Amino acid sequence: MPGPPPSLDPVRRNARSGPLKLPAEGRKGDPPSWPLVSQSLAEERAWADLWKLPQAVAWEHMACVRAVARYCRIVTLAEAPDADTKLMAQAVTLEDRLGLSPKSMRMLLWEIASDDVAEKRQTSAGARGRIKAV
Repeated sequence: MPGPPPSLDPVRRNARSGPLKLPAEGRKGDPPSWPLVSQSLAEERAWADLWKLPQAVAWEHMACVRAVARYCRIVTLAEAPDADTKLMAQAVTLEDRLGLSPKSMRMLLWEIASDDVAEKRQTSAGARGRIKAV
């Protein structure tokens, strides 16, 4: 016996929204307070750099400061010369979840918005250099 007839409702219940546009200039302002117990100098530098990225706008919106801190800690440990390879695998996994690779950005539907004004400014500046008075 066949199942129920297909729904005539054109709205998909599991539809994903369109891409999230992240600002090309990155997140503005100071990084959030470090949420873990202590912070090394390497973690402090990585923390400041991470919160300048375009992805940081989405992290802030989703309130995943602790996840970014854990990534920061793991990646600084994984980049040490004598680091265990398991740490690198954990760092790569967190990179994917935080949208730090092109593939993960595609899967999360995140796009870095192009700066159209800056591009037009560069194009017009180049054209001015080619114009000569007769």
